[in-house]
Amino acid sequence: MIKKVCIETQKNDVFDITEEVKRIVAESGIQEGTCILYTPHTTASLGITSKMDPAGFEDLKDEINRLIPTRIDFKHMFDTPSDAAGHIKSTLFGVSLTFIVTGGKLLLGGSQGIYFLEFDGPRSRNYLVKVVAD
Repeated sequence: MIKKVCIETQKNDVFDITEEVKRIVAESGIQEGTCILYTPHTTASLGITSKMDPAGFEDLKDEINRLIPTRIDFKHMFDTPSDAAGHIKSTLFGVSLTFIVTGGKLLLGGSQGIYFLEFDGPRSRNYLVKVVAD
């Protein structure tokens, strides 16, 4: 089963998608297997980080932008100044995640959350969730 989830992002957004992914896994009826998340975008990414402190998201955004700032001297400039930086960020952070499904639930650590990271935006985005039985 593949479920497509659509979202509307703002510039440099971080979306908590944990509960939506958990719901999709539960609705799949699969008790033991694998959950694969994928986003078909080149200026967005998927990641896992702590959900315990909302200030952590600000730190995450700040550090990503410090490491790969938006600049006007990139060789690739397409539609926005943040486009080239977004491609680099997406490549480094990745566009897919894989999880274990056990007992009909997504296996996550107690403080782990799943996040959609927008590196350009605003955009209409999506991510796909595929749940596969063992």
